[in-house]
Order: sequence, then C-alpha cells, then structure tokens
Amino acid sequence: MINYPAVPPGVGSKPMIERIKRYFSTHLDPDKGAGGPPARLRLATAALLLEVTRADFAAEGVERRTVVALLRRRFQLDAAALDDLLELADAALRDSVSLYPFTRLINQHYTQEQKRELLECLWRVAFADGTLDKYEDHLIRTLADLIHLPHADFIRTKLRVQESR
Repeated sequence: MINYPAVPPGVGSKPMIERIKRYFSTHLDPDKGAGGPPARLRLATAALLLEVTRADFAAEGVERRTVVALLRRRFQLDAAALDDLLELADAALRDSVSLYPFTRLINQHYTQEQKRELLECLWRVAFADGTLDKYEDHLIRTLADLIHLPHADFIRTKLRVQESR
C-alpha cells in the first residue's frame, strides 16, 4: 500500500475553492478594474516574485514584505485583494511543477518594457535582505531567459538595483 502525503491545509478544501472563485469573479468582472492587468497576469507576477523569496531556502520576512509592497504599487490593490492574490499565488506555486505556465502568460501579454519592470522587481526581492544568494541569482537568470530578455538586460538591471540599495 502506498502512503501518500497529506494534502496541505487549505489546498483542495472547499474554503480555498470558494476564495479562488471569489477572487476571479471579483477581478475578472468586465465592469470592475477595466484597463488593469487580468487576474491571471497578476497571479503569474505574484507567483514569480514569491518564488524568488523561496530560492535561498531562508524565510525572510523582509523579502515577503518587499513582494507585498511591489504588488501593491504595481497593481494598486487594496489589502483584501492583495491577501487573496498572495494566498492564491502560494497555492499555485505549491500545485505547480514548473514555472513555465507563469512565464508563458508573461510572454503572451507583457511588452518588453513590462518584462524589464518585472525583472527589476525580481531583483528588488532578491536584494531585499541585503544579500544575493547564488540560488536567487540562478533563478532570476532562468526567469529572464524564460521571459525572453537578453542577458544584457539581466546584468544591467541587476547592477542598477544593487547600486540603488
């Protein structure tokens, strides 16, 4: 008999499903938030930023707070919408086996300039705790490749964020 690991709390539960439905009905309603990025793109962006917080295997509150501030500024979200977005992004990362679904959405909908802005946000999260871990650097390098940004943008953005600290 195979013993499967327990399902993490909230994943697959009715309350989580209800939160997901509520989030998408609120944020995909054509009469609400017109002109803003679709909820799927906000979710993909949040997931990529959160993945950088996990790359160094250290639970740094300052990195999470940086993600919150960046998402709030980028998408002009209120506290409740931001909490929902972060919870869904955490769940999406737990359930995902690859970052490809997130980067595919970015590639389909973001301009090159928006991709460079995202890259800058990724670097800001990585440098938030005052150190750049080799795993953070590797992840951001991989993400830059996956969203089709040239290596020059990767280096230039990294140096600009590092110097601005």
